[in-house]
Amino acid sequence: MRRVPACCLALASFCTASVASAETSEDEQVWVNLTAMGPITGDVVYFAELQPRMGDGASRLDQLLLRGAVGLKLSPAVTLYQGYAHVVVPVDGGKDVNEERSFQQLNWAMGKPWGGELTSRSRFEQRWRSDGGDTGWRLREMLRYEKPLKPGTQTVNALAYAEGFLALNDTDWGARSGFDQLRSFVGVELGVKDATTVELGYLNQVIDQSRGRTRVNHVASVSLFFRH
Repeated sequence: MRRVPACCLALASFCTASVASAETSEDEQVWVNLTAMGPITGDVVYFAELQPRMGDGASRLDQLLLRGAVGLKLSPAVTLYQGYAHVVVPVDGGKDVNEERSFQQLNWAMGKPWGGELTSRSRFEQRWRSDGGDTGWRLREMLRYEKPLKPGTQTVNALAYAEGFLALNDTDWGARSGFDQLRSFVGVELGVKDATTVELGYLNQVIDQSRGRTRVNHVASVSLFFRH
């Protein structure tokens, strides 16, 4: 019987460990976003959001997000917001994890290339969680493009966006500095009444859970925007 060299055994063990550590978990989810927005007075505006997110094959509440902000229109194309968010993460058989976020947000209407509309949303978050004492700092950048499917109308728009998340520090509740997640969306925007719109589509969420673990969520996304 031939003996396998020790170096080969070591290499095989290393490769096996690397594959085992590079784990990817997937889930099918449904996200609902209800948003109201509009002017308060003059150039002062607001938005308020309610977002239940269903996970585990859309069988249970995975996350509930309440978020609001007040903003100032610096120009017809640029608005600066200060906001706050409360996030509830249910834990099976345990106490819910709560996250509080303060954030600053810059919305920029960049222009109308290729017959559509290109916008940017930059958000800087300060995060605190009930299962730790550290403050997490995170940057988020979204680029969004929409284009009417029928020229001259806004009834049905093709819609796509991508949003990258970058964590700026490590925390005792699990955040790790570097790439945090990427969200990519394709779908349609439907005009309902006046300035109210509905967005329907598929969202892919890739989350880096550190130590070689990646989570991929396949999301059916439904958003209602009520503008007044």
